[in-house]
Amino acid sequence: MNLKNAAVLISGGSAGIGYAIAKTLMDSGARVAITGRDQARLTAAAKELGAFPIQADVSQEADVLRTYKEVLAKFGELDVLVNNAGIGAFKPLVETETAAFERIFATNVTGAMMMGREAAKHFVQRNRGNIINIASTAALRGAPNGTAYYGSKFALRGMTECWRAELRKYNVRVMLVNPSEVITNFAATAGFAQKANDSKLRGQELAHAVKAILEMDDRGFTTELAVFATNPLD
Repeated sequence: MNLKNAAVLISGGSAGIGYAIAKTLMDSGARVAITGRDQARLTAAAKELGAFPIQADVSQEADVLRTYKEVLAKFGELDVLVNNAGIGAFKPLVETETAAFERIFATNVTGAMMMGREAAKHFVQRNRGNIINIASTAALRGAPNGTAYYGSKFALRGMTECWRAELRKYNVRVMLVNPSEVITNFAATAGFAQKANDSKLRGQELAHAVKAILEMDDRGFTTELAVFATNPLD
C-alpha cells in the first residue's frame, strides 16, 4: 500500500513501540491517530508527533467505540489499525493472582479483539484494510513466570490467524509482528529490571518492520514476522 495520506490508528501510541511506529508512518506521509490511557503523556506525544490524540483504555468497550467515532470523524476513513496496546506482569503460577491475570487479558486479548472487531466492520464495508497485531516472541514459546503475559500473546496470535482466515476474502490483510526484547518503559511498568544497552532492539526497529510490511503491494502480505536483536548483550 501507499502510506502517503493513509489513515492509521495506533493503540498505545503515546510511548515505546507505538510511538516509534507513529513517527515512522507519519514521516512516510500517513495521517496517524494514537490512543493512550494517560492524558498528559498522550497529549505530549501527540504534540511531538503531530498526531491526533484519543484518550482511551482499550479494555473498556465504551472507550473503543468512542475511539472509532473520533478517528472516523477526524479522517473520514481508516486504512490501518495497529493493535499495539499491551501490559504485562510476570509471576510463578502459584503466585498468580486472578485479578492481575484478568487485567492483562482484558487489555492484551479482549482489548485487541474489540479494536480489531471495530476496524473489521469498517474494512469489510470498504472491501480493503490492514490490521497489524503487535504480539511478542512470547507468543511462540512458553517460559517460567509467563502464565499471564505469554498466555495473552499466544491468544493474540491465535486470534490473528482466525481474523486472517475470515477477512482475506474482503481484501483485508491481517499481520502479526513478534518482537523480542525491546528497550521501552514496558519492563518498568511490568515490574522487572531491564538492562539497556546499544545492542538491544529499540522501537525504531519494530517501526521499520511495520512500515515494510505495509508497503508491500496489496496483492500480497506478510502473515507473521519475528524481529530479534542481532546480538543482545546483557
